[in-house]
Formats: sequence, structure tokens, C-alpha cells
Amino acid sequence: MTTAIYPGSFDPITLGHLNIIKRAVQVFDRVVVCVMVNSGKYTPLFTIQERVELIRRVVERFPNVAVDCSHDLLAEYAKKYEKPVVVKGLRAITDFESEFQMALINKKLNEELETLFMAASEKYTYLSSTIVKELGKYGADLSEFIPREILDEVQTRTRQRS
Repeated sequence: MTTAIYPGSFDPITLGHLNIIKRAVQVFDRVVVCVMVNSGKYTPLFTIQERVELIRRVVERFPNVAVDCSHDLLAEYAKKYEKPVVVKGLRAITDFESEFQMALINKKLNEELETLFMAASEKYTYLSSTIVKELGKYGADLSEFIPREILDEVQTRTRQRS
């Protein structure tokens, strides 16, 4: 069984993230969406456990998708799986530069770990969790940016933080 790990902070999960998940489930037997701690990011909108629960609601329609979280390095977390593949979505060339560097570091730390880059769908190349949070802070309609299953929670939380 080929397992793909789709890591990220997912704070919150966006339609761009969901698009990568939908495409990954067509390629891999199993996809694990793993909420990772990003020490370089500011105070998150949602706790790790809240993000896991929000993602579970969004992906429950996919029988071969699991949701997990980890405080470990990705290369270490991936050792749980036999010949895992990391899936990363790329929106722009700037994403490639940093993600390519991370793929090389992960491979150095775990030589069995491969990385597959998926180009973002054209309609999501501008979309990020950071943009969603900023728009929500100002009361913008987020329905075109995040999955409908979590729309109310995200809009409520972003407005509370403004």
C-alpha cells in the first residue's frame, strides 16, 4: 500500500488544500493529512486538535484519507509508514524554492522518504491560509476560499480575533 503524507499547518484548511487532497487520493492508496507544528509561524487561529477535527469533517467523504498531527520533524514522523511519499502543493516558484530545500533535508534525514510536488490548480494559486485569516478578520465572505463544512467556525474565529 502506497501512503502519501500531506503535511502542513492547515490553519485553516483551504479549498486549495482540499484540491491537493482530492488529486492525491487518485494517485495513492492512502493519504494522511498531517497537521504539523510550524515554529516559524505566529500564534495559530486554531489549536492543533481543532485543526485536526476541522479537517476530519472536510475529508470524511474520502475513505482512504486519514488525519493526524505531529510535533516531530516530518522525516521522523514518516518513519511510521513503509516507503512513504510526501505530497506538497506548489502555488508559485517561491514555493518551489523552499519546498525543494525541505525535500532535500527530509531525504537526508530519512533516505526512504520521497517528495512529490503537485502544481496548484490555477484557480487556487493565490490562496493561502494567511490570506483567508486576513480576509476573515475584515468580515469578508470566505465561502469561495474554504470548505463549506467549516465555513461558520472559520468566519466566527477570524472575526473574534480582529
